Amino acid sequence: MTQCEMRAVPPFLVPGEAAAVRSDAERLLDGVELARAKAMAPAAGTAFLAGRLAQRDFAASLLSVSAADLATAYGCPHCGTGPDLGHGRPGYTYRGSPVPLALSLSRAGGWTLLAAVPDAAPGTRLGTDIEDPARTGFDGFDGLALAPAERLALRDITAVLLPAARARLWARKEAWLKMTGEGLSRMPSSLDVLERPGLIDLGPAETGLPAHLAAAVALSGLVRTPAMAAVAPRRATGAAGILHPRLLPG
Repeated sequence: MTQCEMRAVPPFLVPGEAAAVRSDAERLLDGVELARAKAMAPAAGTAFLAGRLAQRDFAASLLSVSAADLATAYGCPHCGTGPDLGHGRPGYTYRGSPVPLALSLSRAGGWTLLAAVPDAAPGTRLGTDIEDPARTGFDGFDGLALAPAERLALRDITAVLLPAARARLWARKEAWLKMTGEGLSRMPSSLDVLERPGLIDLGPAETGLPAHLAAAVALSGLVRTPAMAAVAPRRATGAAGILHPRLLPG
């Protein structure tokens, strides 16, 4: 059985944390990550840095190494790989060697969700996503995002429950498309995620996220079972699986 580790990172609670995050980022992150943050609006840049810090610490804790000894090694199906690439499929090297760790990160509602498969075999692909139901209520969502079978599945859902049902499907789509590497280069309405091998919904007990947020994880190379139980999501040890960006090691 493949073990998928999960960790939730809560939103910032006090303004002073932004300066602390940027200080930690200058100390621990690579130049390509800092450059991406500087190109963003200040609040978005700080959130980006916090996510990268949390992801690096998450990876380091699973590998039992220092976060400072990891270097980014992202991969993009269009741009390739290399130390100057700061987008695409997350990855790291440790003292020059790739680490056996599949990673994925998602943000919604101020929260960040991290997922990882330790000791991942070569070619293992992982995708996770969280979605806020409040973002699914715009006109035209169903036509833009949902496949015909999905729209049919939602036709009897009451109005009060519809945003959560839409968010669940959207989280599944994003997780799947991250796993395959297609991203939003594929039209979401062309992808039916009602039943996909290796794609499962995640509840608060597995993620540590607030109950109103939808979450899903997709993992390649799984045994096909009706319940898709070949993935066993669990929260990472320490702080009930929840890590605040300022709790990074020195």
